[in-house]
Amino acid sequence: MRLTVRGRLTLVYGGLFLVAGVVMLGFTYVLVSQQLPGKTLVTGGSVAAETGVAGESPPEAMTPNVMFQRVVADTRDDALSALLTQGGIALLVVGAAAIALGWLVAGRMLQPLHRITETARRIAESPAADRGLHDRIALAGPDDEIKQLADTFDLMLTRLDRSFDGQRRFIANASHELRTPLTLNRTLLEVTLHQGSASAEMRQLGTTLLAINDRHGRLIDGLLLLARSERELTERSYVDLADIAAHVCGAEIKVELDEATTIGDPVLLERLVQNLVENGLRHNLPGGGWVRVATYAKDGLATLEVTNTGPVVPRYDVEGLFEPFRRLDTERLAGPGVGLGLSIVRAVARAHGGEVHATPRDEGGLTVTVTLPAAT
Repeated sequence: MRLTVRGRLTLVYGGLFLVAGVVMLGFTYVLVSQQLPGKTLVTGGSVAAETGVAGESPPEAMTPNVMFQRVVADTRDDALSALLTQGGIALLVVGAAAIALGWLVAGRMLQPLHRITETARRIAESPAADRGLHDRIALAGPDDEIKQLADTFDLMLTRLDRSFDGQRRFIANASHELRTPLTLNRTLLEVTLHQGSASAEMRQLGTTLLAINDRHGRLIDGLLLLARSERELTERSYVDLADIAAHVCGAEIKVELDEATTIGDPVLLERLVQNLVENGLRHNLPGGGWVRVATYAKDGLATLEVTNTGPVVPRYDVEGLFEPFRRLDTERLAGPGVGLGLSIVRAVARAHGGEVHATPRDEGGLTVTVTLPAAT
């Protein structure tokens, strides 16, 4: 069993106390034994009589001096034995009390660390990355190492809170700037559709453009929400990746679609599938290439696979493709993309509690696999 810091400190305190007590008891024994009279101080009489050796004078013949020396020797042995016995018992009792006191003192000393840990845990378990940063430890007490640690932690939280607050203001401003042209486009389209002179083809085109405009608006709201909260999605519904793939994929794409249900934001998941399909078509072979999209459920995961042909991708370059504004080579810079497709795919997958991985094919091209928690 792994000992806590409190347990280790208690063992250290108790061990040092017991070692010091044993050393002190040993020194006391030596000093007392040196001060007491020795066993061989016999003046007059027979040593044989003192020791009681067979064939010599019986103990009754011992002189008073010899008897006195025997009493002194016995008293000395009893005193040293009592010193060891009683001292050992006292050391054990006081050592147990010292260990208990060390346990209490260690807990008292570690209490500020528990407070720091609780604050950090509350912030880490907050439902969004920018929540909980207003909490502070505000540790009172002497200006020791623990208080310096708490003050440094509070300073870090203050700077992080300011950083996230600036990000929130930027997102709010960007949201306004992005919604303004969409709102203007919607107003112009609605005015055109309500004109009596608009032809049937014009009305059909306007209706289609309005639907696209609305989809873009929902997509912007979803991406802004994703940027504001790393793993928090306010809108969740039952989604089948097979239905999304069937809607996104055209006739030129091979599909193998089995049910793969998950819980998430339909707009963001549609953008995920659309980005992967567009990426597979854009970076395909000029002629004779193909793109295959497959969905299935396995091991409690809803899985989406998009495979395409194309140039050979070195394995050491695969991870960099998910970074913003990264390309495999200069040829891809000429494409219509801006280098955010796979970055958005990874962000959306992680926002739904999933992951995305890419595996290069030996013949060329990539197999991109997205796994999301299956709907229960």
